[in-house]
Amino acid sequence: MVFGKALGITNNMYNTIIFDLDGTLSQSAEGITKSVQYMLEKFGIIETDLKKLECFIGPPITNSLKDLYGFDDEKAWQGVMYYRERFEKKGIYENSPYEGIEEMLKCLKESGKKLAIATSKPQPQTDVIINRYGFNKYLDLVVGPDPDSKSTTKSDVVRMVINRLGCDKETTVMVGDKHHDIVGAKDNNIKSIGVLYGYGSRQELEEYGADTIVATVEELTDLLLG
Repeated sequence: MVFGKALGITNNMYNTIIFDLDGTLSQSAEGITKSVQYMLEKFGIIETDLKKLECFIGPPITNSLKDLYGFDDEKAWQGVMYYRERFEKKGIYENSPYEGIEEMLKCLKESGKKLAIATSKPQPQTDVIINRYGFNKYLDLVVGPDPDSKSTTKSDVVRMVINRLGCDKETTVMVGDKHHDIVGAKDNNIKSIGVLYGYGSRQELEEYGADTIVATVEELTDLLLG
């Protein structure tokens, strides 16, 4: 375990905290993997083990389809359309916040932190989920890609948050569970915290150079509050 104090991290160091959504604030595997399963079936690809489809959580779906199945741009975008057929009707509701997340956001907000979400989930879907959880009252900004965007990366979304909030990069941190979150932080020259309770692994987070790694929501809360 790498603790904030070992890296010289103090409470005052983080004035702006940017969170990933899936696997960091929300347990979203059921809705995402079942919608991916539905999408793949449209292409004649049958996958009965939903655990194998958790790799779709985090990155843009088009990227995963190209990397894992060799889809071209057109076929990958058609996959997105099939995915949305199920996700926007049912999958969007097959999720829940991790225990302790709302309490953490409330404490951080009360301590004067700026809080934001940077996600690869399209903005309209993200807004539905955040409002359903009641998290919107704690957040200064929520940013996801335009639904029609075919090329927005996690780094792009993190950059949007930084620019819109006018963040001081020295006091801004990205919190996420997958390597895409760590890359998004590095590409924007901010610190990163990897969480192990989501859908990534310690090996993945260490390999991509997370500045700090925590195992639980409680450890994350303690670190961010100082």
